Amino acid sequence: MHKIRVSTNIRAPKETVWRVMLDDATYRRWSSVFHEGSYAVTDWKEGSKALFLTPERNGMLSKIVVNRPKEFLSIMHQGIVKNGEELRETDEAKQWAGALENYTLRDTGGDSILTIEMEVTDEYKKYFEETWPKALQKLKEIAEAASSRNRTRLSA
Repeated sequence: MHKIRVSTNIRAPKETVWRVMLDDATYRRWSSVFHEGSYAVTDWKEGSKALFLTPERNGMLSKIVVNRPKEFLSIMHQGIVKNGEELRETDEAKQWAGALENYTLRDTGGDSILTIEMEVTDEYKKYFEETWPKALQKLKEIAEAASSRNRTRLSA
């Protein structure tokens, strides 16, 4: 396993970033960078199952390990999903078992810093090194636009 780490400053409060990161509609928008039409099936609660899927019903079988709202989210991958079937015992699934994907959100006095750390297999290292910065940029754009709209409403 390799660890990938990406981080960005977002001109938006932590509450806005957290909402954009996890709400279904905005999650679909920023995660589309990984695969058009990507979505998550989960309630984001600690101990809950999480499926991260493409429209073709392929993706990751995971578990929410830690959810400290507006601070930290830890997801443990447990296997893969192929054509809607949850797989834990295939060689590919076993390679992902136990890999963590962590989201850390820090307040910087009104703005936020979001850091993603993800353990990845050799096969996907280059892909995630190239794609995570793009996904983080998309999430940043959505959060900053949402924050700007909120500030405009408050000042009107």
